[in-house]
Amino acid sequence: MPSDIAVIAETAAGQPAPVTMELIAFAKALRGDGSAPIRVFVLGAGVEQAAAGLAALPGTAVTAFEGRDLGFYSAEAWNRVLAPRIAALKPRLVCVAHDAAGADFGPALASRLGAACITSVDGFRRGPEGIVFSRPMLKGKMRMEVVPESDTTVLTLLPGSFRGGERLLPDGPAAGGEPPAPESLTPPGSPEIVPVPELPLKTRPLGPASAQAGDADLAGAEVVVAAGRGIACEANLSLLRRLAAVFSRSALGASRAVCDAGWLPHRLQIGQTGQTVAPRLYIACGISGAPQHLAGMRGSRCIVAINRDPAAAIFQTADIAVVEDLVSFVPLLVEACRRAQGGGKGAGS
Repeated sequence: MPSDIAVIAETAAGQPAPVTMELIAFAKALRGDGSAPIRVFVLGAGVEQAAAGLAALPGTAVTAFEGRDLGFYSAEAWNRVLAPRIAALKPRLVCVAHDAAGADFGPALASRLGAACITSVDGFRRGPEGIVFSRPMLKGKMRMEVVPESDTTVLTLLPGSFRGGERLLPDGPAAGGEPPAPESLTPPGSPEIVPVPELPLKTRPLGPASAQAGDADLAGAEVVVAAGRGIACEANLSLLRRLAAVFSRSALGASRAVCDAGWLPHRLQIGQTGQTVAPRLYIACGISGAPQHLAGMRGSRCIVAINRDPAAAIFQTADIAVVEDLVSFVPLLVEACRRAQGGGKGAGS
């Protein structure tokens, strides 16, 4: 059965990456009626296990491209392999993660296919004109709605914006006004494994560089205190370090602007081109809320944002919004946390 929607999967350590499951949920919500399986493409060397796991999901059909030249991510290799297969499939929509890899190969894939490309998608609604996709702009302070008008459209989805359920635009109707139909009861099939011979590539990826010391602390922290350009100067980092020190499993992170300014090393950058974190508590200090940064921290269980600008885009994502100068507020917060701990509450509670 032909697939109307395709998903380009990502893997990590031989398993589907979390963003892949989000892409599949997004694709199923887009599909709506459940009439055709979602076609999932997996690329790599030794991807049989990941492909089998994805094929076991209801409503998915999986094609895995296996080859030595796919052992490490390469936009050139991925597009050489994917473009002809997707062109033959002719899906209406192709879903890609809006992360470092997806932003790299997604637009080029659309160009090869002669398709439209809508980037940084974080929601959709159905209207008289068809499916209307939404994306943030101007660092999240405004929103844009886009309607594709080509036969095939490549979408890059902001990670963390669609966790297992349909996210509709404000005041938008439910998808078609009806809940999606139940998945087919047909037993899941086996993935299609396509051997890929040596490719005539112009570049050869050598694989990811080893993580520097301290990276694991940020990724595994239960509390992350993140600094943005709004902290005003490097000296104010001492305030955030004091706040992080209140919690037992904490780490200091930063936006790209802070790292580019040289206030903190780039290994502590959180966002689309940095690390992705999902702590129990994320305290954003002086961070405006650009989509690129939100992509790295949307999975946080509780987000506290401290910013002097009441119109800061970060407040749209935050669970708790504090409109205040952090130089005045953070010392008070540190003192309150220490009093609470002295009263019997443990750090991080």
